[in-house]
Amino acid sequence: MGSFFFWLSKLIWFAIAPDNLLVLLVCISLILLYFKAYKAALILQSFIAIVMLLIAFIPIGEWLLYPLESRFMTNPQLPEKVDGIVVLSGGENAKESALWNQVEMNKGAERDLAFLYLARRYPCAKLVFTGGSGKLIDQQYKEADVARRLFKEQGLDVSRVTFETKARNTYENGVFSYALIKPKATENWVLITTAWHMPRAMGVLKKLNWNMIAYPVDHRTQKGHLFRVDLNFSHNLGLLTMAVKEWLGLTVYYVTGKTATFL
Repeated sequence: MGSFFFWLSKLIWFAIAPDNLLVLLVCISLILLYFKAYKAALILQSFIAIVMLLIAFIPIGEWLLYPLESRFMTNPQLPEKVDGIVVLSGGENAKESALWNQVEMNKGAERDLAFLYLARRYPCAKLVFTGGSGKLIDQQYKEADVARRLFKEQGLDVSRVTFETKARNTYENGVFSYALIKPKATENWVLITTAWHMPRAMGVLKKLNWNMIAYPVDHRTQKGHLFRVDLNFSHNLGLLTMAVKEWLGLTVYYVTGKTATFL
């Protein structure tokens, strides 16, 4: 059932992602022109142009991401004793790292940086990295392998870290890690992940009765400057795609019972 959900979610998202939809609409408009449906093609192309202009000048994606990023406090006050720290994969480029034989990271690298910081701050805490590969193909390239090399190169004793290598999505991050660690209800644990992803991750762990303190990182919105006009189509489209995917993921997880609360 888990594999079916994984494959279905990937295929559906590929079909409805905003960037893919724009490409599809452009192709449809060309088909309409080919069949000489000029009026319909003009209407569709006008719609595409208006949508692209709105995306280019207005940070709609940031407006959608900000409620997610502000759901949990940034830089929360942590207790003196932390029993464990969990970081979700997402900052690692697994295939590129394997091909170039070097640690390759992306915009989510703050997850691992925060993990290294807290691991040093709490030398007695249990450490968990969770994440295999969220790709439909190239499953042999594991994000956990990149993290292991990164942590070792940065001087962390990797024997302290439990590496969960099978998870393909947020739900599996929580379920597989919980099964490995079997945390006690009285323990203080910290969860590190990207700020806009934190509500869904915390919802999964709450469903598992794993008490966590959220430690959000890797913010993508300009707090205090959301209402602005600038020209940055590719950046804004990327954030819009990211926001739509996360809100859709939150909804699906809640409806299917994978999270305890919606937000």
